Formats: sequence, structure tokens, C-alpha cells
Amino acid sequence: MKLHSFIVPALTLCVGVLAQQAPQSGPLKSGIDREAMDTSCKPCDDFFRFVNGTWLDKNPIPKRFADYGTFRVLSEANRERTRVLLESVANDANATGDAKRLGDYYASCIDTAAIDAAGRKPVDPYLARIDAIRDQAGLKAYLAETQRELPLGPYVVASSPDLKDANTTIAVLAVNATSLPERDYYFNADEKTKKIREEFLKHVERMFGLIGDTPERSAAAAKTVLSLETAIAQKQLTNIERRNPYNLYHKMDVAGVAQLAPEIDWKLIFRNLEIPGSTAINVTEPEAAKTVNAMLASTPLDEWKTWLKWRLLNATAPALSKPFRDESFYFRSTVLTGVTEQLPRWQTCANAADSSLGDALGQLFVAKHFPPQAKKRMQELVENLRAALGEELENSTWLSPETRKNALAKLKAFTPKIGYTDKWKDYSAIKISRTNYFENVRAVSNWARTFNLQKIGKPVDRTEWGMTPPTVNAYYSPVRNEIAFPAGILQPPFFDMEADDAANYGAIGAVIGHEMGHGFDDQGSRFDAQGNLKNWWTDADRKEFEKRAACVIEQFDSIDVGDGLRHKGKLVVGEGLGDLGGVTVAYKAYKRSLNGKEAPVIDGFTGDQRFFIAFARVWARAHTPEDLRLRLNTDPHPIAKWRAIGTLQNVPEFHKAFSCKQGDFMVRPPEKRCRLW
Repeated sequence: MKLHSFIVPALTLCVGVLAQQAPQSGPLKSGIDREAMDTSCKPCDDFFRFVNGTWLDKNPIPKRFADYGTFRVLSEANRERTRVLLESVANDANATGDAKRLGDYYASCIDTAAIDAAGRKPVDPYLARIDAIRDQAGLKAYLAETQRELPLGPYVVASSPDLKDANTTIAVLAVNATSLPERDYYFNADEKTKKIREEFLKHVERMFGLIGDTPERSAAAAKTVLSLETAIAQKQLTNIERRNPYNLYHKMDVAGVAQLAPEIDWKLIFRNLEIPGSTAINVTEPEAAKTVNAMLASTPLDEWKTWLKWRLLNATAPALSKPFRDESFYFRSTVLTGVTEQLPRWQTCANAADSSLGDALGQLFVAKHFPPQAKKRMQELVENLRAALGEELENSTWLSPETRKNALAKLKAFTPKIGYTDKWKDYSAIKISRTNYFENVRAVSNWARTFNLQKIGKPVDRTEWGMTPPTVNAYYSPVRNEIAFPAGILQPPFFDMEADDAANYGAIGAVIGHEMGHGFDDQGSRFDAQGNLKNWWTDADRKEFEKRAACVIEQFDSIDVGDGLRHKGKLVVGEGLGDLGGVTVAYKAYKRSLNGKEAPVIDGFTGDQRFFIAFARVWARAHTPEDLRLRLNTDPHPIAKWRAIGTLQNVPEFHKAFSCKQGDFMVRPPEKRCRLW
């Protein structure tokens, strides 16, 4: 749990999957789970149900989760593994260094008796600091002085690679002033969204009641918070607009920022943050920044103070006593995602330890659960997929020689990261108490802020990872042109060294291909081989690319996922392209691996059939109605079921493998079939 989160350009794209286990002698197993399948359903009618139906029927969503499926099951297993590691270091009286920090952090989180006894006391000094603001000059000083430790204000300064000079780290200035999941939640007029706004008002009101405000004052505070945030949200970009990195790039100097938002003392802020005045700054949303500046001048001081108190309570509630935790859980989890039961405390604390001291926990996890053979095999698979994607680019019928050359150069420059970082973070400056969880969270947050800000003006550290080792996921970073696969996902069912290649290529192979594909999706295609935001396409090629991307947009726009809900095609197009390209390239790599030989029939399925079954098995997942609606509004990933169905509806090799005919649900008409290369 972090005391504060901030909005920076969303330029790291994630999906996930990976592997482990040493090869053993004896016949290969199929790598597919027949017991998960519903063979009463025809594969050409609903392949997702055919592959996952029985498993979904037997595994309802636990009350503590908003969704449940393959990713969640493996994540749960990894959390159990980290629990053992954390309890071991927490109970080790002789632990030193990071092991002691990790153990003490976990122990302080587990000790809810001490946390509950403290009540609201941990935030009292911060509330008093806000109460002490007497005038506009005091507000300006507060916003400047707290930018390093606890930047609750509407602006936040952080570091980021320069999108047009990817080897250099510059400052980024973002507007971070809203509490609801996405800006449209403040404006949409449908009954479900209006209900969420009503619940948000009640939630804010109850939070102010927990610090002693009267019902009347609490109700007024809630209205102030919603009104202020709605005014700011009007000028913020939508999540679809944010997909275009050019919309998030507005580089200027300190003087330019001061002219944009003169109500803030930027020179003082940069001095307090120890950032040179000559540093370049990327303002991600200038119009929103202007709006906030105007509101700082026109909105009554007491309203800003009320909003700052809300920001404090909202950020710190998970680290406070039970009434605060319960209230935070109710809105964040129950209202927004339909979760009705909190995680066991050990799991909450394991999640917090991974988020806060992830490299310390990651070292223990890797030593215990990540065999060297997994890394070696993954490296082989990555190179096989790279070669297959290279063939796709070489054989593309529509790429011009110039664009093809640039695309191949980008593919060659991909940096794969497998398992864990080569340079662990140094946590020695963090002082951890075994008895004060709130102070531990604050100490880690302060360290993380300093760690982030110290990068400004320095070369980009390309050894740094965006995920911790136990994570069950993977990602592509366009500004680093890298693909990363944490150790946590390098396990069955994503990768199994005892299984036949068909299953491995269908599962982890498709994920590798997916992450590579992000380098050429609607976002990644705008970055060159070095990670710079730069157009390397001819006009004609770019036009053809947009036409092919539009096919995916139209497909997902047309899918009714139930209750009249639909994807936003322009939001999920990048992931849709990644899935389609990933399975296409993985299939090509699988066929190349056979060297012209016929794959064996195992468990009654051909090699091609097992490949596609493994692909669909990865996406086994169910959602609460609330989570489904939230994801459709905010998540750039399509709903898991439709990642399997929507992708394979476009793949002729799948149709052939299962003898699907035109007119079957799993077969799109040829004129509507999507293909990138």
C-alpha cells in the first residue's frame, strides 16, 4: 500500500504469462487439462466454453475476489509461497539487513491490535497541518512543502523517460486530483454510474465522520469533494485519448510551467525536490493543469482544505484502524468491484510487502522458486518467437521496404527480461519499525518518492523492472523497447517443461508473441527501435495499419458481453492487436519447431488442437457484474472470455484444426476477418 499514487503517461503495457520446471525423462504429457473442459459444447460454437466450461462451473468466484481464473489461481499459489518466506524472516530473531526489514514490515502489518489501538492518531499531525493553512499564501506554501513527502495536492512532480529522447530522464508534471476510476464516472448519466456517484458521496461523508465531523459538516464536505473533482475532470483526457502518447507529451521549462500555472511556486517546489532549474518538464495534460490553476485562484480556501483532508484520508485509510480500513474496502472493493469479503490479513500484508519491498521479497522468492532451467528455456522461446515475427514482417504484403526495414530493426533491438532484475534495489536507507505499520508505510513511500525523483536529469536505468519477481504477469515498455516476464508467471499452466511443445507455444508462446506485438500496436508503433516517440512509417503504410487496427476496433465494439454492455473498441485495440498477433506468431513458431514432422496425437487431440486449447485455457476467468462493468469502462484489456473467442474467430488455422465452417460462431466472415501483417 502506498500513501500516494500519481498519474504519469500510461506507456507500459501489460498482459501476462510464463514458466518453469526442469525437463524429465519419459513420455511428454499433453499440457492441457481435460477435466477443465466441457466437451458437450462444440468447439466451433463456443471455444471458450469447450476449453474451460467445467472448471468455471466448479470454481465460482470467491467472495474475496472480483474475478477468478487461471491468473488468480497462480497468483494465490505465489502468495502462499511468499507467506512462508515472510513468516520465516519475521520469526527469525537473527535476521539482518533486508531480511529483517521485510520481516519487521510484515510483522507490523499483521499486528492489527496495535494498528487499531492507534485509531486516527497517525493522521492527526497531517490534519493539523492542513487546518493551519490560513490564506492563499499558506496554501501555496503547503503544496510546495509537501510535494516530496506526501503530495496530496492536485499536481504531482515525478520522473519519466523523455518520450522523444528515451535515454534521458526528465521531470513529468501530472494533474492527479480525482478519486473515481476514470473521468467519465463524473459525467455518465446511466443509472449504474449515478449510483456509484451517490455511493461515493456517502463514502466521503462517512470518512469525515470517522475523524469527528458532525453529520452536517461531513455531508457538506462530501459535496465539496465531488464538486471540485468534477470541475477538474472536465478538462482531463479520457482513457482513449490517453492511448495516444502525443496527447501526453508537452515538454517545457520551469518558466513555461510557471506561465501555465502561476498560482503554484514552481521554483520553490523544484528547489525542495532538489531538481535543477534547468530541467525539462513534460506536462501531461496542460488543459487540466490550467483548470486547476484557475480553481486555485477562484475556489474558496476552505473547500481546498476539505479536499486535501479527503485526499489524506483516502490515501492512508488502508494503513489506519479497522473503521477506516472497512470503509475504504466497502467503496473501493464492494461498490466498485462487487467484492464482499476482505482478504485474510496475512494476504493483505503479503501484498503490501511485495508492493513496498518487492526486490527484498523477490530475492527470497527467486532463490526458492525459480530454477535456472526456466530462464534458459524462456530465452530459447523468446528467440524462436522473435524469428517467427521477423518472418511475418518479411513476408508482409503491404509493408513498404522502408517501413519493413525499420520494423525489423525494432524487433532486433527488443530487450527480453526474464525472471528478475540484475540489479536489486538498495533498501538500506529505509528504517522499519516492528511495531508501527503506519510509519513503515510512510517511510517506504518517502523512500520511493526520493528514489523516483533522483532519476531526473540522469540516463535512464534500463536494468530497472516494472514488476516484482512473484508477479503473475508480463509487460512491454515502448520507451525501453523491452519485454519482461517475472519469475512468478514462469510456471504451469503458462509454461511446463514436462509438456509437449504444442501447449507451451499455445500458452506462453502466445504471451511472448503478444508482448512483442505491443511494439507494433496503436501505441508501441509510434516508438522507434531506441524507444523514442518518432514516426518511422511511410504515410501509406500508416494508413494501412490504421485500417487493419480499425478491424479490431469494429470487432470489439460489436461484441455484446451481456446486459447490453460492450467493449470500447478504441480502448482495447492495442491488446486486441497483441492477442491476434501473439497467437499468429506463436503458431508459426510452433510449426517451425516441428521441422516438417507431424505432431503426435496426445489425449485425443492433434498438435494444432492442443496449441489452441492451451491458448484459450490461459484466459479462463469469470467476473462479478460490478467488476465486469468497471473493466469495460477502464481496462485496455478485453474481457478474458472475449480475448479467447474474439482472437480465434479471426484465425483460419484454428478453424481448420477443429473443422469449423463458415456460419459457425467461432468463424468470422472472410470480409470481416482481422489480420495485422
